[in-house]
Amino acid sequence: MQRTLRDTMKMHHLRDLLAVAEKGSINAAAKYLGVSQPALSRSVRELEKEMGAPLLERQATGAALTPMGNLFVRRASTAMNELRRARDEIQQMQGSVHGTVVACVSSMAHLTLLQEALGTFVRRYPNVVLRVIEGVFPTIDARIRSGQVDFYVGPAPESGTAPGLQLEVLFATRRVVLARKGHPLAGARSLAQLTEASWVTTSVTSQAEREFAGVFSGRGLKVPKLALQTESALSWITAILSTDMLVMVPEQWLGSPLTNDLTVPIPIEETLAGAPMSLVRRSSVPSTPASEYLCDLLRRAASRLDVAA
Repeated sequence: MQRTLRDTMKMHHLRDLLAVAEKGSINAAAKYLGVSQPALSRSVRELEKEMGAPLLERQATGAALTPMGNLFVRRASTAMNELRRARDEIQQMQGSVHGTVVACVSSMAHLTLLQEALGTFVRRYPNVVLRVIEGVFPTIDARIRSGQVDFYVGPAPESGTAPGLQLEVLFATRRVVLARKGHPLAGARSLAQLTEASWVTTSVTSQAEREFAGVFSGRGLKVPKLALQTESALSWITAILSTDMLVMVPEQWLGSPLTNDLTVPIPIEETLAGAPMSLVRRSSVPSTPASEYLCDLLRRAASRLDVAA
């Protein structure tokens, strides 16, 4: 009788191929999983036989996915993430406080929302592993759609979201220009006085140069030099403290203990609108109770910011 995928494909086959894809070699994947290299190679061969196509290309320096392997890994990754989420959801619905929540949180969301929500979440789910990735939407889009990341909190993507994702606006933002204390342009009163400076951008789109240039060109001004692009707060803080670079950041950074004693806002007359703070997650898949609880805590923190504003 002809075998079917349902009859022969097992969870460890998916796990093993995903480990090789992540680690870049069978040897490294075997060490990571705690299995022997021959056993892992056999598992991959069994899966390739089942699929009727080579999934890995063995190379002297490791192993690379074939085109068919890339297609399979995208589907397998989503399936494994959904199985993890289903397990966590069932256990949490039964009263367990175990599981994993993976969130991508922008630097401003760390500062304004996560620091308020984190303590309450940890007390409610002390044994849930919370994995927090710092970043902005373009760096995390595909991982949300595949289920590797449960949700994103940060500046809303300029071009919206792909089908299958839902975007919830949490609060509006404005931007300010920050410089190190003692900066020669600290007394400037308009953007026109800042066009000769070098800048850092904390872009929230995949086209940082266009996003940055629009702030100036839209006002008929010369576009200044963009010296550094980063999604990391630590990177732009380091840059403006060690150089004469300037940065545009949400006004919530004013008064932050991370920068308050070292930076000053440049009091320009222009109002700089910022991307609204948003929550993005998949629309077709329910969140686990722990993930939903954390999202609700972040919403509450955001609503208090709106009232304060």
